[in-house]
Amino acid sequence: MRNGPPSGPLTRKALRSGEHPLWNLPRASLPRRPKRHIRRHRDQVPPLRHPECPEAPGAHTRAPRASTPWRRFVFLDRKDIGAATLYLGDALEILPTLAPGSVGAVLCDPPYSSGGASLSDRSRPTSAKYQSSEHRGLYPEFQGDTRDQRSYLAWSTLWLSRARMLAAPGALCAVFTDWRQLPVTSDALQCAGWVWRGVAPWDKTERGRPQLGRYRAQAEYVVWGTNGARPLKGPVAPGVFRAPIPHVKHHIAGKPVELMEGLMSIMEGPILDPFMGSGTVGLACARKGLPYIGIEVEPAYYEIALSRLEAEGKG
Repeated sequence: MRNGPPSGPLTRKALRSGEHPLWNLPRASLPRRPKRHIRRHRDQVPPLRHPECPEAPGAHTRAPRASTPWRRFVFLDRKDIGAATLYLGDALEILPTLAPGSVGAVLCDPPYSSGGASLSDRSRPTSAKYQSSEHRGLYPEFQGDTRDQRSYLAWSTLWLSRARMLAAPGALCAVFTDWRQLPVTSDALQCAGWVWRGVAPWDKTERGRPQLGRYRAQAEYVVWGTNGARPLKGPVAPGVFRAPIPHVKHHIAGKPVELMEGLMSIMEGPILDPFMGSGTVGLACARKGLPYIGIEVEPAYYEIALSRLEAEGKG
């Protein structure tokens, strides 16, 4: 065995083949990494309580580096109106800052990314996809409505997973969708860990958009599930909700407040709404006396929701 220093170029080929003299050195002669470069295992770092939810069990995080301050505020604005808390920002960033187990139910109407079978159809402005020509320009546009099936599944699974981490055991989750996204929404609900319980249709009555030579686009759907087992107790909610599209809307895809109140008949608060829009779910919570947490990424709709909830509070 050779005991002298290695010679020859240290190439990958030489190391793979074992021809380089480095392979023949005794183990004690091999260079060792100085101990000062050995990093401590992450489990040896004392855990810290999460700054936003210090009382939450298991909500720990590693100590941040001195050069990187803790990113505590991830929202652009926050307002408290009675029992409602409204956030302006991206739901994927705000949801992890909320306290685990603090949500009694999730009720939301996310962007469908629908309105056509092709990419060009989905890429049209939301006003062109969901409104007739005479009503275009009445409401602000909203973003996040151009995803294809694969990206919509990944995105929906992500926010549904983060919402489930906040939900109490047995909490309900109800998500609106249309016929195109019904299969992928039920898949995302299950991928996120919710127990899929069924689909509750919303009958929009004969005010739905007519189509010559076709069946009227008269229904949308509420895919719902629970965070684990749910006891068989409490009131019984209808399996089909019939409510006309409101004459006066505040959002391109606005839903009637009465519909949201009906869906809340078997829910406990606080109600989490990651896609607040014009605040329809928040209005229903105010009328039902339930705490509400709403998140909206569009500043225009955030202001609309604020004004509606403030007007509701003034009576």
